[in-house]
Amino acid sequence: MPLRVLIVDDSSSMRAVVKKTLAAAGYAVKTCLEAPDGAQALEILRQQDVDVVLSDLHMPNMDGLELLRNLHKEGKVPPCFILVTTEGRKDRLKEALGLGARGYVSKPFHPEGLRKILTLLVGEPDGDQLEQGPEGLDF
Repeated sequence: MPLRVLIVDDSSSMRAVVKKTLAAAGYAVKTCLEAPDGAQALEILRQQDVDVVLSDLHMPNMDGLELLRNLHKEGKVPPCFILVTTEGRKDRLKEALGLGARGYVSKPFHPEGLRKILTLLVGEPDGDQLEQGPEGLDF
């Protein structure tokens, strides 16, 4: 089943890496939306449903934790909200999980780490969708 994905990170290069990792891991992506901060992500999520949100915690304007607080308050946390973050403080990660995040991947991440958590939460990728090319997963 093709996924509807929202990638939230203030770094456009990190959004590109996450997007490439999804494709290289074999996930069919029907829609891939992007937002540079939680405020824009919140607006997108108020207008569109997505299957997966991959969000940083540390961003300007509205961080990932505040995004989760708002979504939780509105009852609109997507079914698969995964943090992709440098955050190491267990209290913040625990709060995010309490607000509806389903898991997290620490930056810098290995593509296999993101694939593993996605497999747990949304299932195995469609092998027919594996990206072929000389660059592979070496970013």
